[in-house]
Amino acid sequence: MARRKRTSQVLEKAARRAASMNSIDPNLSVGNGLTLLTFSTLIETMRTRENLYNTALSNLDKLYHEMLQTERELADMAEHMLLGVATQYGKSSVEYGMAGGIPKNQRRKGLRGELPVSSLQEPSFIASVNGNGNKNGNQNGNKAATTS
Repeated sequence: MARRKRTSQVLEKAARRAASMNSIDPNLSVGNGLTLLTFSTLIETMRTRENLYNTALSNLDKLYHEMLQTERELADMAEHMLLGVATQYGKSSVEYGMAGGIPKNQRRKGLRGELPVSSLQEPSFIASVNGNGNKNGNQNGNKAATTS
């Protein structure tokens, strides 16, 4: 998505005002160095800077899209390089692991991201799994009634 270009409402309003003042007198001067010529010069300076800014945004968008394309090419080539190492040395080789792959003999299905076995044996975990949150083993948390 392209970056939004800037438009200045102040610039548009000033340009309209300058056009209106020009109809009064092309050499209008209201004192203190405020002349229609300096006003028009500042309007053109602002217009030039706004155009430069918007052009820079367009160039930045172009560079960004070129960078993303190069990044996709790099990811594709990295994958091909790893597959090339796998083809040449095999997926169970040390070289494949050195290139960034996970050798076949080191893969375990279903164990990635799970809790370690030691945390499964903690009493608090077992109690919460069984639904026995209190020490007495009573589900509702009340003390067991003793009858005599």
